[in-house]
Amino acid sequence: MATATKSAKKYIETIGRRKTSTARVRVTPGGKGSFSINDKDVATYFPTKELTKVVLGAFAEVDALDKFDVTVVVQGGGSHSQAEAVRHGIARALIIDDEESNKKKLKHAGFLKRDPRSKERRKFGLKKARKSPQWSKR
Repeated sequence: MATATKSAKKYIETIGRRKTSTARVRVTPGGKGSFSINDKDVATYFPTKELTKVVLGAFAEVDALDKFDVTVVVQGGGSHSQAEAVRHGIARALIIDDEESNKKKLKHAGFLKRDPRSKERRKFGLKKARKSPQWSKR
């Protein structure tokens, strides 16, 4: 996690993760509210309203939607996993920007905890992680 000094007003860089998705988030304070994910607009990269709402959830929680410019590089996983990874990275950056006022709100909303759930590996002799072959008497 590389962080620029607050006096330089450069940017805050954090990492957000979920399942196999990793999002490198750069938040620049004092921006116009531009938001790009992998060089695309949010609405283009996440076409559904649900995913856009997930991504912007951390900003909505602290009422700071138009106060930052955000650039994200996200890779791995599915679209919902990527959206939650971006939200996790943004929440971490908002904490670095202003810990006193933002931490309590974001922690209460559950945006600071990395969701540890991931796909369980397949075991030998089974069809899936826990599904066993059909039992036959003869």
